[in-house]
Amino acid sequence: MRLIHAVTAVPLVVVLAGCGGAADGSAASERPVPSASQAPSPQAGAADTPADAPAPDVRIPTDPVKLAGALKKTTAALDEAIDGWTKGSQERPPRDVVLFALHQQRIYRAMARSTALARGTIRRLPERPAAEARDNVTAVGKLLSLARPISAARRERMRLTEPPPAKRLRDFMVRAEKRFGVEWEVLAAIMLVETKFGRVRSASSAGAQGPMQFMPGTWRQYGLGGDVHDARDAVFGAANYLKASGAPRDYRRAVFAYNHDSRYVDAVLAHARQIKRDPRSFYAYYNWQVFVLSAEGDVRLTGPR
Repeated sequence: MRLIHAVTAVPLVVVLAGCGGAADGSAASERPVPSASQAPSPQAGAADTPADAPAPDVRIPTDPVKLAGALKKTTAALDEAIDGWTKGSQERPPRDVVLFALHQQRIYRAMARSTALARGTIRRLPERPAAEARDNVTAVGKLLSLARPISAARRERMRLTEPPPAKRLRDFMVRAEKRFGVEWEVLAAIMLVETKFGRVRSASSAGAQGPMQFMPGTWRQYGLGGDVHDARDAVFGAANYLKASGAPRDYRRAVFAYNHDSRYVDAVLAHARQIKRDPRSFYAYYNWQVFVLSAEGDVRLTGPR
């Protein structure tokens, strides 16, 4: 038995890592779509929007020079906002963190759609931001190559919610690393790709469940008797499964056992590598939103309006 990732069952989960979107970042199809199953976002209001934060659907530049400048400015502002958030006592992310993270995500989606745009933009970045951009574009692009459109009816049935607090999730992952020896950054990357840190609560079409997307049979074997829908239990179950599959000795083998597609493996390990490079990336990824492909274009299902 093995874990089945929704990339082969629910195409939208592939898009959760930030894939999709027109190369020009057009806002026309990126506005969040209300749904009866979608939980309200605490960042939905605009009254507390910082003056320098980008609007949720602002146009993404298509010129590499302008896009490089926008990416540098956005990432610097996001890092500063994350530092302010994580050093304080506020549990939920402030609106500036949410807006800058969404803008960063949309930039990487645009870059992943165009090899020429990505190369031209990365070439104009300093060494460290360029390394970050390469990993993010790699991850987003690999997942985009796996994505398939879903119908409007299926989209309306999606169960969405606010994720558990970021610091709590990170604590679960660090504790799982201490117990199983599986790096918390890899666990974080998998949860990012699978369900956007628990934002997607729907089971996959194949029956995979919970924030780490376990098939019932695999959960019975590796879930340690926990609740597949509980974030802590799911993280510990995933660490247990990855260790049994070869981690930490061979992460490629372990992640491939999680999902039998090398593109999935490349994406997870690229995101994990960036979190290792800069732990603030975990909090940036935590604020990346849920996008799906549809027949009409790309649709953002969660996040600020």
